[in-house]
Amino acid sequence: MKKRRIAFTTVGVCLVAILLKNLIFVEYKVEGVSMQPTYEEGRLLSINKLGVYFTPLKRFDIVVFYPPNSDEIYVKRVIGLPGDEIHYKDDQLYVNNKAVNEPFLPLKDNSNVTKLTGNFTLEEITNDIKIPKGYIFVIGDNRLQSRDSRHFGLVKMDDVIGTAGDRK
Repeated sequence: MKKRRIAFTTVGVCLVAILLKNLIFVEYKVEGVSMQPTYEEGRLLSINKLGVYFTPLKRFDIVVFYPPNSDEIYVKRVIGLPGDEIHYKDDQLYVNNKAVNEPFLPLKDNSNVTKLTGNFTLEEITNDIKIPKGYIFVIGDNRLQSRDSRHFGLVKMDDVIGTAGDRK
């Protein structure tokens, strides 16, 4: 009887581990250079799929999502949240007309690159003054080589798969 209980417990623990691994935490391999230097191409990330249902996204969280009109999966950084008015001017992010520091961005070198992030307003890209409820604005850390909300617009919260964390 004791051996049977141990066997059932072992099987139960294994099933719970498999469920956690496959339903709540999944792995994603970074493809492309849009998140450099934060994540190099080939980096393995652990994606928390359940967290977005219990904890609201914060500015600068890194999310994995399906971009509008695509079956691909992207990883980008959340820059704008619902209700935010955002714009960039002279490589400075402004959220609700206040300058916001982005410490994760690489420092400009002495090359010919004058700006990492071109000037834009949310209205120029989406025709909205503020980010509507249920949407976010995302940008890759490698601003010069990232396809992101500047190109495809806002991302629906329903299309967010989860938040990313490092797996070394």
